[in-house]
Amino acid sequence: MIDELLIEADHKMDQAVAHTAQEFSGVRTGRANPGLLQRITVDYYGTKTPLQQLAGFTVPEARLLVVQPYDKSAIPAIERAIQEAQLGLNPSNDGTVIRLAFPSLTEERRKELIRMVRHLAEEGRVAVRNVRRHTKEAIEAEDVSEDDIRRAEKELQTLTDRHIEKIDELLEKKEAELLEV
Repeated sequence: MIDELLIEADHKMDQAVAHTAQEFSGVRTGRANPGLLQRITVDYYGTKTPLQQLAGFTVPEARLLVVQPYDKSAIPAIERAIQEAQLGLNPSNDGTVIRLAFPSLTEERRKELIRMVRHLAEEGRVAVRNVRRHTKEAIEAEDVSEDDIRRAEKELQTLTDRHIEKIDELLEKKEAELLEV
């Protein structure tokens, strides 16, 4: 039973790390990244539809993202959705595609984004620690020997450390991206 609890904890911690990575992908850096548009939903004929289902994305240059709608009549709705997402991007269209030019980040904006990314990383660490706490309580509630409980708690701590380390690595990479000029 304890092994099952540890496997479940590992899975939940993996999910927390994946969620943190997804949150990081939504933070704009100085270069074009289609992941930035991942959460945008477009009001398409009265239905909220994810942008990925309405258009394809290409990155012809480091600071340019091209959104090519499958249906040309959706261009105004897609433009409106991008503007409402407050990404700091001004979409421009030529009737067939929408171009998003990524301006270079100011030093102040970089620091603000780094602060935000660090906050997201801390939320990820807290999620991992919460999984540890709940699993530890479940282990202690089991009817097993003290030695088994100690062994399981050590394994749980190792899992926790490994997942927090993954979050820290993701944070380092994202900070490096943000500081890149």
